Amino acid sequence: MSLPDPNVPVARADRATLSRDLSDFLIELSIALNKHGMYPEGHPSLAPAAGRVLERVVPLLMERGVLSLGVARTQLVIEGVATDPSNPVLKELADKLHRHHLGAITFRSGVTTDEIRDMLGQVAIEPDRSGDPLGLGAPERLSQWAHIVLHTMSYSRLEMLGEEGDDEPEEIRLSDKRVRASQLWIGLAQAAMAAEEAGEESSGRGTPGEEVEHDPVTVARAINSRARTTAYDQVIVGYMLQIAEELRMGEGREAFELKKRMSKLVGGLDANTLQSLLAMGGDHDQRRRFLLNASQGMAADAVLDLVKAASESEEQGVSHSLLRVLQKLARHANVGEGRRKTEADAALREQVADLVRDWSLKDPNPEAYRLALSRMAKSDSVFATSPDQRFAAEPKRMVQMALEADVMGEAVGQAVDQLVEKGELKWVLEIVATSAAHDVPSAIRKRVATPAIIGSIVRAETVDVELLDLLLPHASSEVVETLLDELTESDSSRTRRILLERLPSFGREVGSRASLRLTDARWYVRRNMIKVIGDLGELPEELGGSEWLKDPDPRVRLEALRILLDHAETRERAISLAVGDSDDRVAIMGLRTALTDCPASAAPRIAAAAVSNRSTEIRTVAAQVLGAARSPVALKALLQLTAPRRSLLRTKLPPKTPVYLAALRALRGYPDEAAARRVVEAAAASSDPEIARAAAEPSARDQ
Repeated sequence: MSLPDPNVPVARADRATLSRDLSDFLIELSIALNKHGMYPEGHPSLAPAAGRVLERVVPLLMERGVLSLGVARTQLVIEGVATDPSNPVLKELADKLHRHHLGAITFRSGVTTDEIRDMLGQVAIEPDRSGDPLGLGAPERLSQWAHIVLHTMSYSRLEMLGEEGDDEPEEIRLSDKRVRASQLWIGLAQAAMAAEEAGEESSGRGTPGEEVEHDPVTVARAINSRARTTAYDQVIVGYMLQIAEELRMGEGREAFELKKRMSKLVGGLDANTLQSLLAMGGDHDQRRRFLLNASQGMAADAVLDLVKAASESEEQGVSHSLLRVLQKLARHANVGEGRRKTEADAALREQVADLVRDWSLKDPNPEAYRLALSRMAKSDSVFATSPDQRFAAEPKRMVQMALEADVMGEAVGQAVDQLVEKGELKWVLEIVATSAAHDVPSAIRKRVATPAIIGSIVRAETVDVELLDLLLPHASSEVVETLLDELTESDSSRTRRILLERLPSFGREVGSRASLRLTDARWYVRRNMIKVIGDLGELPEELGGSEWLKDPDPRVRLEALRILLDHAETRERAISLAVGDSDDRVAIMGLRTALTDCPASAAPRIAAAAVSNRSTEIRTVAAQVLGAARSPVALKALLQLTAPRRSLLRTKLPPKTPVYLAALRALRGYPDEAAARRVVEAAAASSDPEIARAAAEPSARDQ
């Protein structure tokens, strides 16, 4: 049974489409919004454009009284149908409303041309230029018209779903897929938790300053308890449609987190709410596409809940006998283990995808018989016992017997593999640690300390440090590549810190492999590789030169400098380059090292830094270093910083600054220089006690 190709577009005949009246209304609304963005207020084209919108909406309001449209990023949801995201006119309209952080618009009977013109005029203002999206402004702006209400959907508290390193640049941390996954979930959560009904005369913003709760169970509870209103349901459905599409195409941790949250949300919705939302989500074909996407991206029990709700909304269009089979598959997919779990999960998704292509058969069984079968499908087995249950303790007994006899064989290895697959790795390592056997413990440790097993530990959401430390001493050098891969790709600062602390234990093998990654385009990868190499203790050939002090990113240069300053053979060159670095952190690190060991070759650069227009901290530390340098070029710079200024009537000391005071103290290191003595004596006679004290204090070398 083959799955439908998600990349093949749905045929036009199968697509859920709007009625002609609704489609014409949305197109006129988009055209009018474009004109209000193109022409200035008062232009003769604006009133007719708003009038045509009124002509389209009045007949719709005569039938309904209220007309609401929900806003998603690339499509609108109106009367249960999501617009085609590839339609350029409606996609542009959705995008403009979305950029204003609007989640829905409600039109009521009695709306006037002036109200439409005024609303369009405000929405037409580009929020990127004004910096003032309507949805983020004062609540009264959204309900200022008698018959039009805008409903906000703000992303004021964007939270990434995975742990991020604080020291990484924003453009690296917030990739498009991560931002989209987070926005979709937070948008849905904020829509569900909005303090006021989306269909009432309110902005739907909630209490100012209130933080939206993102817990899926709480969000589900809010949706269950909300009275069904068109604007509210359309916003929820709009986000669910987009999230289902994201789950079908998404990969990585963000998609996994979104899958978990949506699965908990669907599981927390009661049957009536799910049926109402699916009914709002369009016609038969719209629901079919939503279920196809959801079946590939959500947890098994959530998929089953959606199928059952869709079955009810289709008037029992899915056979209940088949639903019972799916129930059984979902149960094995959720609580099974190993191969059985994997096969049940795949079979469930395949069956659902095949099922929703074309459901039409009603359940032919009598109601009492159907209920009895349903209870049987949900119950545990009475007589049959699965192999997992019959032999649950067998692998442990095999390992214990092998340790007692100190004999290792393939059967023991398979028992160890089964225990690892069941999550009993820690038990294996603990019992091996207490054994007095000689050969078997070593063989077992070597069998489980593989790159694949260690990789699964370091890729976990929370790394089990205790388990990792039990395995690493017994791992071969092949695991280094796995650890470096995770150090390169992990989004968790905690995981990266754990790996940085443990990689040096593998010695030179780490240095040679890490050096191959020094050309990576990402600054934090280069920095981490330099740190790994430097932490090996010996100066590696890869960092023996000073080219890494010319890296375009100052954080990489800073890490390289720390290592080069620790080694005598590279210290002099590193100080000279660091002092002239454009980044203050790099320059100050080089200067502070020079305080205790100032190479003569660096003195000209340090003197230039002292008299430059750089930061006060750099100039102050540079002046301190010059006091220890004891060279003509250093003396010249210090005299330039401290020489009294002559005027027509008298000689005046320079302004009292940290740089001047540091230079005075430094001149004390030149007692044999007449020019230095004159400057110091003049300062010592100053009426300012701080200047006089600086002239009397010892230099940096004498302290």
